[in-house]
Amino acid sequence: MAGNTSANPPVQVLLAGRTAALVRLTCKTGMRPALLEVLNNYVDRLDEEPGTEIYTLSIDPDNESLVWMYEIFADEDAQHQHQQAPALGELLPAMQELLDGPPAVLRMSPLRMSLQESVLRDEFDLLD
Repeated sequence: MAGNTSANPPVQVLLAGRTAALVRLTCKTGMRPALLEVLNNYVDRLDEEPGTEIYTLSIDPDNESLVWMYEIFADEDAQHQHQQAPALGELLPAMQELLDGPPAVLRMSPLRMSLQESVLRDEFDLLD
């Protein structure tokens, strides 16, 4: 799994002009596995949103009810297209019965990213 070190320097990318969102989802007690299944099905359709450049799905290690998403979009238009995408339109009602309240969305303007290329080569399991 992750943790491979590389002698290669990380890839550095300036993200000027892009938009981002950090989304906190609070699920009902015991519903995180079902929420993750719905979200993973959505991730499998991200090729329908070419302007969604980065999508990271995370679980909170300290709170069984929290799931986090971090998304980076090519620009404001791409973020708007994401909000109108059929896959997202199907995701939102599917999540509704699993969530304990509305998503909390924090909009951002990302500036820079550093990525170890080894991350893209690592093999890992989605869930333990």
